[in-house]
Amino acid sequence: MVSSDLTIKFMTPMQELIPRVEERMHRQAIGHHPDLGAALQHLLSSGGKRIRPTVALLTGMMLGAEIEDLITLSASIELLHTATLVHDDLIDGALLRRGIATLNSRWTPAATVLTGDFIFAQAARLAAETNSVAVMGIFAQTLATIVNGEIAQMFNSRGIANRQEYHERIYAKTASMFELATEAAALLSPADSAKRRVVRTFGYEIGMAFQIVDDILDFTGDQSTVGKPVAGDLRQGLVTLPAICYLELNPDDPDTEFLKLGGYPSGTVIDRLVESIRASGAIRAAMQEARGFVGRGLDALTGMPEGVEKQALINLAQYIVEREL
Repeated sequence: MVSSDLTIKFMTPMQELIPRVEERMHRQAIGHHPDLGAALQHLLSSGGKRIRPTVALLTGMMLGAEIEDLITLSASIELLHTATLVHDDLIDGALLRRGIATLNSRWTPAATVLTGDFIFAQAARLAAETNSVAVMGIFAQTLATIVNGEIAQMFNSRGIANRQEYHERIYAKTASMFELATEAAALLSPADSAKRRVVRTFGYEIGMAFQIVDDILDFTGDQSTVGKPVAGDLRQGLVTLPAICYLELNPDDPDTEFLKLGGYPSGTVIDRLVESIRASGAIRAAMQEARGFVGRGLDALTGMPEGVEKQALINLAQYIVEREL
């Protein structure tokens, strides 16, 4: 399959480095309470393609950064991502992630929060080990962006379709961390400020596309595979791009009234709307927007140094809009 082929292509240069990143992450619980070690082991064993550390490694290698610094940075970024998932799952009441029990399904809320806090702290400590004040600064800024986005999501009106709010939300949730991966990697390299801006743009564009595709898969995936109800976000009052595109294409559908006014409609209305979205051109329109972000990301790479790493980044960007759950 196309997505599998692209995965092989962008992961091949990382075959020896990702295990070293994994090892750095696992070591972060040494010397601490044994249950923290067990929790970290459980979280890291849940899988995932380690996209964010791969982006950091490839970007830094393309620009000439030291491998050891990039491994430290990559472990920091993936731990930051892991910590956000711990808190997200608790906030959402999710019992499964990638088919594996979440931490909050096994532990009390207090223990889950504290474990997430511990992982945040260890991620920050690793960022400090890069010995770059600039990296530490954008790490802290990214964490603040993520938390601010979560607070805004909790307190803003739910159920209303708003494209600008959606873009701000997915930037905070996802694209900001891709920006961190590319910009921090560039800061650890001899690249000038112009190249740093270019790779930051690349990180932003593919990060936005990544979350849009996630939101599309929330509608098109199978419940048994996704591990949660189809269109789970919409059922919780969180309007994502497929629903926004559907409203734009079908403004007179009575089932879309709550998307204009907000609120929580009946389950029957949601069920009908989900089926309408799945059967409409909204999915295709949302995917077209994701492809636009990837296209702009690829354009940004045009003047970057040629080599295996640049090609792997191109393959990774293409994978984002070809991937399947």
